[in-house]
Amino acid sequence: MDLFAAINSFTKVVEAGSIAGAAKNLGISAAAVSQTINRLEAHLGTRLLQRTTRSMALTEDGTIYYAKVQRIVADLALAQRAISHSDTDLQGRLSIASTAAFGRHVVAPLIAGFSARYPRLTLELSTTDSRINHIHSGIDLSLRIKPQLEDGIIARKIVSVPFIVCAAPAYLERAGWPSTPEELQHHACLGFRYPLDGRFLRWGFINSGQHAYAALNVTATSDDIDALAQMAAHGAGIARLAEFIAAPYLESGQLIPLLQHSHSPTESYTEPLDIYACVQDRASMTPKVRAFISYLTEHLQKRWPKDNIFTAV
Repeated sequence: MDLFAAINSFTKVVEAGSIAGAAKNLGISAAAVSQTINRLEAHLGTRLLQRTTRSMALTEDGTIYYAKVQRIVADLALAQRAISHSDTDLQGRLSIASTAAFGRHVVAPLIAGFSARYPRLTLELSTTDSRINHIHSGIDLSLRIKPQLEDGIIARKIVSVPFIVCAAPAYLERAGWPSTPEELQHHACLGFRYPLDGRFLRWGFINSGQHAYAALNVTATSDDIDALAQMAAHGAGIARLAEFIAAPYLESGQLIPLLQHSHSPTESYTEPLDIYACVQDRASMTPKVRAFISYLTEHLQKRWPKDNIFTAV
């Protein structure tokens, strides 16, 4: 029996909460994982997991054993990465979760180039605004906005995307042009409701270095930013859209940018949309994750130049 492989399988089962979840993360069958755990228990002469058809829990011995071996597994993974000198042979599965709109409009078009650079990697992209659990879902890397950040994860801000306040020519002909954020309360505004908890995401502005939220007259809302863009393009009101959503509408003339200033210290401008690359812990920053973050950052900063910031939340 390969003792380290057995210990690794055991820790993956505990972290995933199920044999099926561990099997998905390891890329092997559930039956193979179950057999490995049985052999490990036989080797140790004790039961580590109490298993039924519907649930699984650590035994008292299993709890003690996991506490001792989890650090060993993490340390060995770090040691292996420390002596790895080349990323050209990256292989295996890389699972990425992204907020829905950013994943569709920004990440998906970049996958082909990354796959060409690392042809032995198999990529899985999940676009969702739901809560993300790296361990239970087998996610290597998630791309999140600030409201999604949780205590304990490791988050790196990779780009700040401009927000564009905009409206259709038909709406502006009918209702006039707002010239300051304060005037938005007299216009029909289209609000985005965060799908995870139904919160309305407020419109932030920076004025003379001070952050403030604009008072809005919200006449329609949606939890789908692409739907809001369509509402705005058809004259329903003023929308605040990330640049990657607004760009094709602005280029076609369907939407017109508003409140555009030079970002001088005395003028108001929209607070940007910060995107974070997140991993569960520092041991999860594997060579393939680092390679994707580097590739993504390389392309994003060409479009939206911005210094990166590392932060633990």
